[in-house]
Amino acid sequence: MTTTAPPRAVEDDEAAVRVGPVSVPRAYRFELVKQFSQWRIRLLVLACWIAPALFVAAVSQQSTLPTDTLFGRWMHATGWAGPLVVLGFSGTWALPLLTSVVAGDVFASEDRLGTWRHLLVAVRSPRRIFAAKALASLTVILLMLVGLAASGSVGGLLAVGNRSLVGLDGHLLSPSHAAGEVFLAWACVIAPTLALAGIGLIGSVALGRSPMGLLLPAVAALVMQLAQMLPLPVAVRMALPGYAFIAWNGLFTAPGQTKPLLIGIVISLLWAVLATLIAYLLFLRRDFTNLTHDNSGRRAVITGFVPLVALAAATVAAIGLATPSTGSGIDRPKVEASLSTVFGHLYRMQTAELNRPAVTEAQLRVSAACDKGGDRTDDEGAGNDWRCVVTWHLPGVQVAGTAVYQLDITSDGRYVADGDGPKEVNGYFQVRTAHGDAPNPLWQFDGNVELLHTSSKGQG
Repeated sequence: MTTTAPPRAVEDDEAAVRVGPVSVPRAYRFELVKQFSQWRIRLLVLACWIAPALFVAAVSQQSTLPTDTLFGRWMHATGWAGPLVVLGFSGTWALPLLTSVVAGDVFASEDRLGTWRHLLVAVRSPRRIFAAKALASLTVILLMLVGLAASGSVGGLLAVGNRSLVGLDGHLLSPSHAAGEVFLAWACVIAPTLALAGIGLIGSVALGRSPMGLLLPAVAALVMQLAQMLPLPVAVRMALPGYAFIAWNGLFTAPGQTKPLLIGIVISLLWAVLATLIAYLLFLRRDFTNLTHDNSGRRAVITGFVPLVALAAATVAAIGLATPSTGSGIDRPKVEASLSTVFGHLYRMQTAELNRPAVTEAQLRVSAACDKGGDRTDDEGAGNDWRCVVTWHLPGVQVAGTAVYQLDITSDGRYVADGDGPKEVNGYFQVRTAHGDAPNPLWQFDGNVELLHTSSKGQG
């Protein structure tokens, strides 16, 4: 006796056979829901949208400012200094850690929960699973980054106001110009953040439940920061994606020092594409039936980072051949030219504060004579032993004015000039004006040396 299946059951079986993989948009929405269902993700997103505003508003009302941070000394003067202080902290600590929590855990969470079998059965396409997870993690990271930028800006504007910002060469940026440069600086750090996210995807795919997969982007960022502090050639430091986290400084000079920034962005995007491609290939080759794949995962990480090392070597060679970047990029003529420019701009600002007759940079004819460490060392490279004497001229005055500065220059070209007299020019942190005491712009100020700019060694 034979039996026949009911027509309805046959139709269901045929429909099951015809069902294809879930589309990427649908899988992406599902991954977004999974991301925001985690309490730590919701808490971090909320913190990114609230904490910077509270921090900037609180610091802007304090009498002591973070003068060791770039633009920190101007937080009382303009609301646009606050988001730049937040940007400096985010590039060093916040963004690497946030990237680790999101991209470094997007695949590893499935290993901890043991849900790979269910996900593969539901989506039926490893390629679409990877695309959905990568896009979801990228969305969360960008949402956090936008929150940091928007929150810091709103906090600064509400606490201080929409006022002009002093650039790194001493020139004054109008409020609208400052706003554009601040948002452009935040946009520029998207590229190195994507590079760290790609590294996080590699660790999350290859190392699975191991905590090292979660820490990989933070560790990579820390190594890059240490490399930026070492006296390495400019080509080596620019070949690392972490350089783009600090290269936005050049946007706040006139003319802008955009060449190092563009190099940093391009290299960061190359790292992001290559790291994501490596993570994708590792994911497609992974054996999901083996629940203990940690050893093979470690080998995969080592193998996966070989192309990144090769990319770094190739970019070092390309930058070295295309630019004058074999040394530190910091020498006496560059320091003297930068210091003269900043002093000339800030002297005019002090002149306006004291209600003196206005002068121009051409009339001042500012020059500087700098020396590093005395006669025993060459006048080049980073260090806190730079000593400079600035000279300027006033119309109708026969005797030239002079002022002494001690400079602390870091390897990325940023320096802090500390006035060392005379007192009425730069020896005290305040100047007496007709409306009371005001901050002295010539007492301490920040500057920036363009590392890729060529200079004549015989100048000075």
